[in-house]
Amino acid sequence: MPENQSNVDSPLTFAYKEVDGIRVLLDVYLPPDDVDQQFIQQVIQYHPAVVYFHGGGLAVGNRRSWFPTWLKSRLSAHGIIFISADYRLIPPGTGYDVLADVKDAIAFVAGDLNVQLDQKQAGLSSSSRFRVDPTSIGVAGTSAGGFCAYLCAIYAVPKPKVVLSLYGMGGDLLIDQYLTPKTQPFYRGREMLDPAQFSEYMYPFDSLQSTSDSPLAYHPQSYHIPRYPANPRMLISRLYLQLGVALDYITGQHEPSLSATLREAIHTEGPFDEALISDHKVIFPQFNVTSDWPATYLIPWNQ
Repeated sequence: MPENQSNVDSPLTFAYKEVDGIRVLLDVYLPPDDVDQQFIQQVIQYHPAVVYFHGGGLAVGNRRSWFPTWLKSRLSAHGIIFISADYRLIPPGTGYDVLADVKDAIAFVAGDLNVQLDQKQAGLSSSSRFRVDPTSIGVAGTSAGGFCAYLCAIYAVPKPKVVLSLYGMGGDLLIDQYLTPKTQPFYRGREMLDPAQFSEYMYPFDSLQSTSDSPLAYHPQSYHIPRYPANPRMLISRLYLQLGVALDYITGQHEPSLSATLREAIHTEGPFDEALISDHKVIFPQFNVTSDWPATYLIPWNQ
């Protein structure tokens, strides 16, 4: 972006935290000033913001992966600031790291972001007058990003005013999809994976470094499977589902395997014994729904 002007089509990038030796980033997309006639007065205006979390099974992607241009464009046209945030990925991260990051992202957007916007816009010949109204923040997420949005709805301060979940993960984690080992293709007819090819991402980890940014990558058309994922992280969430151990990686409980314990429990007659997940209940959204849950719009996956 040129130093002397503000480009509303490109994001402004900020580090909302530093942890595990990495900077965790978010992108801010400010709407064009002409969407609001009040900007003729050239004064700062505070507008709602939506913080979006990307999908990727919690294991891959970044704030620009599978980017929902349609959502950003519609929000911008109504004067709403669109923000897309990274979060630490599994593994070696866990759902607890994801929870800490999404809480910190909302706190940053509601707190320090406006100050940093002032600093970044200072001196530009054409700077944006949009700033975040900290009392009007919503959250959105696709797939694994829906899990992030649910955690925000439960724990973020300030509490989001609205949640948009696009086939969000985490509505019910105690189902066979997460817990049962598969012996034949189960995910849209795709091939079974060989765990030996993903040893770096299998517990116990050797020297796997924390990351919040793992871009999508594909093999070329000349590869024997054209456009097959070249970043192994694009496949590991499916591998965990295939092995029936996804919840071990989400919770970080591998010994003893939480998945093995729950696998038996969900097929036992009678009510589910919540004591089995008492140590991890905090990151199971389904057990933390209260009467002050924000207004929510759910878009399910159509197979």
